[in-house]
Amino acid sequence: MSLFITSLNSGSNGNCYYIGNGTEAVLIDAGISCRETEKRMKPLGLSMSAVRAIFVSHEHADHITGIPVLSKKYELPVYITAPTLLSCGLLIEKRLVHSFRANEIISVGSLSVKAFTKFHDASDPHSFIVSGNDINIGIFTDIGTTCKQVIRHFKKCNAAFLEANYCTDLLANGSYPYFLKQRISGDNGHLSNDQALELFIKHKNPNLSHLILSHLSKNNNSPTLVNRIFKKQAGKTKIIVASRYGETPVYCINAIPQTLPLKRNEKSSQLQLSLF
Repeated sequence: MSLFITSLNSGSNGNCYYIGNGTEAVLIDAGISCRETEKRMKPLGLSMSAVRAIFVSHEHADHITGIPVLSKKYELPVYITAPTLLSCGLLIEKRLVHSFRANEIISVGSLSVKAFTKFHDASDPHSFIVSGNDINIGIFTDIGTTCKQVIRHFKKCNAAFLEANYCTDLLANGSYPYFLKQRISGDNGHLSNDQALELFIKHKNPNLSHLILSHLSKNNNSPTLVNRIFKKQAGKTKIIVASRYGETPVYCINAIPQTLPLKRNEKSSQLQLSLF
């Protein structure tokens, strides 16, 4: 059995990540509108009818914009910590609000979701590991530093969404004011290309089949640059750069990487799903 993942949008204009197993799925954040979420899932063969819950990493607008309408329209439970809910003021029906705690395992059908704390300039920020069928998918974005928690969970992943927000030189020499440069590069800001690359090189699981580089800055990074520096170190890991303008393909993640060539209709790297 496999898990299927895609980035529906990734960047300061909105973040939304889909992880599912063929019959049920979760969204990690929903920072694009309900209409855009539906629109981007359709060509991938995905349906909101498979989504069972939304998990919220923190209260910044690019992670929560679509939640009220999605939750109401599809009767979706929203897993969010009390401090995050208080900070963002989302209008969600009380019966659909579910709190969670760090390191608690939450079952969503046959999927399980574990949150863990991270460093970011938000009230109660968390990252997530979504698991099923002995496969672990990590969502590591909006992180100021690769602390022990991040390293420990990254090591377990068969695939991961990993932030590579900015190029150090582009940020330092760019037009942003000093205070904003300090915020972005600080321990409660975002991961640079160099920080993300170091995490990948030193701590990747031997079975990490896919790395989706996420939350790239529009002004302080370049998809071409990120793709080039990570592919040099990729080994057997497939490198994907998530877009701030659209969805990635759906990727099929297996517990043990495929070693034999796949038939055309069985390609695991890119899938237009008909089973949702």
